[in-house]
Amino acid sequence: MSQYILSAFADEYAASFEEQVRALSRFGIDFIEIRGVDGKNVSTLTDEEILKVKQTLESYGIRASAIGSPIGKVALDADIDAHFAMARRVFATAKLLGARYVRVFSFYAPAGMGITDCCEQVLDALTRLLDMADEYGVVLCHENEARVYGDVPEHCRELARYFGGRLKCVFDMGNFVLEGVEPVAAYQMLQDHVAYFHIKDALYAGAIVPPGKGEACIAQILAAHKSYANEDFFVSLEPHLQTFDGLNALVGRGFENPYKYPDAKAAFADAVQKFREATT
Repeated sequence: MSQYILSAFADEYAASFEEQVRALSRFGIDFIEIRGVDGKNVSTLTDEEILKVKQTLESYGIRASAIGSPIGKVALDADIDAHFAMARRVFATAKLLGARYVRVFSFYAPAGMGITDCCEQVLDALTRLLDMADEYGVVLCHENEARVYGDVPEHCRELARYFGGRLKCVFDMGNFVLEGVEPVAAYQMLQDHVAYFHIKDALYAGAIVPPGKGEACIAQILAAHKSYANEDFFVSLEPHLQTFDGLNALVGRGFENPYKYPDAKAAFADAVQKFREATT
């Protein structure tokens, strides 16, 4: 039986990268999915800043499980060439930091269009990204999220099958709940394609809640994947327990979260504890 390896989006704990990795060390988490570094997105870091990230990771004995990039989180009629230039930089960063995986999305539709009408454009853009990723030896992992092409499990499976295994899935069970999708059924549809998981729990009513306190079936899905997978796999905590800018727009409705925290650090610490309670 395989085992999961805990990682986290530690920028939900603090903006300071050193504070992030210091906290992970204290929580007993040996891996990080890198997204926010000292208030900047990982895709915008300078060469000097990337080297500093590498040195900080090494000094605390923390390794990068993945790069939580914004690649593909842009409309198809945006400046795609500039977006691909950013993607190339992210892939180089992943290679330097030893991150095997890069999280990506499957694009938004241009204004006035539906994303399902843009399938050919999505496939063309993802093909270019996959070819580029091959040059750096990194694996692209698509995250299911609202309004991108791969928002529901049927579309995620369509993408994975089209690329014959080159594009993997980051399975976010919380995001599926927010889309009104039953997460166990989604997992069963996508289990062949899952590279790793994002751990977020949610209620169908729209609230994001601590791991194990919602309807995302985290423990059940991870137990199933431990029995199914042939190798150990990462799970990245992305609890989102404090409302971030744009979240209500993302889920398409406002909500009153029943869980309250005084600050981001308390929210993140509770997510770690609740995840461990839910899965042991």
